[in-house]
Amino acid sequence: MRRQRSGTSSKHADRAEEFLFTDLAAATNNFSLENKIGAGSFGVVYKGKLPDGREVAIKQKFQEKESAFDSELAFLSRLHHKHLVRLVGYCEERDERLLVYEYMKNGALFDHLHDNNNEEKRSSIINSWKMRIKIALDAARGIEYLHNYAVPPIIHRDIKSSNILIDANWIARVSDFGLSLMGPESNRNYSSRPMKAAGTVGYIDPEYYGLNVLTAKSDVYGLGVVLLELLTGKRAIFKSEENGGAPMSVVDYGVPAIMAGELNKILDKRVGTAEASEEVEAVELVAYTAMHCVHLEGRDRPTISDIVSNLERALAAFDDSHGSISSGPISFVSD
Repeated sequence: MRRQRSGTSSKHADRAEEFLFTDLAAATNNFSLENKIGAGSFGVVYKGKLPDGREVAIKQKFQEKESAFDSELAFLSRLHHKHLVRLVGYCEERDERLLVYEYMKNGALFDHLHDNNNEEKRSSIINSWKMRIKIALDAARGIEYLHNYAVPPIIHRDIKSSNILIDANWIARVSDFGLSLMGPESNRNYSSRPMKAAGTVGYIDPEYYGLNVLTAKSDVYGLGVVLLELLTGKRAIFKSEENGGAPMSVVDYGVPAIMAGELNKILDKRVGTAEASEEVEAVELVAYTAMHCVHLEGRDRPTISDIVSNLERALAAFDDSHGSISSGPISFVSD
């Protein structure tokens, strides 16, 4: 069924299993439509079941995206963290390029927030402020690992709600490393100039898009957009009824209201207005954090560790009747 990558002659890590194409075809009922669970710019994802009973997600890469396959395989073979989707293995046969991941039973955060065709997901367990903040914290911790603990550090470059997946235990994990880039170990505040700006409209850092200078703060911007999605229930780019159906970014929608102290006007009605004092303070702290994450200039945005700290404080407020958030000043240190 599978064999371990041998190591010395391979560019990939030893821990990734190598699968035969015929076995992955069998696991997905020959890549049938009924097993299709997602699609993107890099390929199509299918649910599969291996002979040993493991449920997996199998991404079939488009042929012209071989560099994304190599990038994702190289990164995920050596990255192991609770809040990153785990790579099980891969297949490289002739023109076929497939990646095999652990299966995330509860799908993408995007679908829970925005899938109008799936009422089960839209009315799911994530419709509480405590759960939404927990999911945000999970994702932030995954990004923190990439920025601060991976050697060399890694910039994801495509942080968005569809790349935050949720497992059977409602733990969120960052996925899809096809666009990720490494930075030099010696400088964790590094910037680099890749060939051209890459990412997803609505989430891409405007400084990166405009100046083509990539830093870790580009991921912070994407996470800020996700935080605004969690707060408002709006897509990164949505049709605004107030503007006659014209496209509007969730940043332009959310930030002015947060700055004006009118947060309740934009909160997702499916979750409801924050009422208990600890809930109000937690949601306000998340909103304040999101607003800083989407500053136009990267130097004015918080670091990912700042964000993790704030989200930890917000989540802790639900278990603290003494109002832990207001016990000290909230501040970010620009670097």
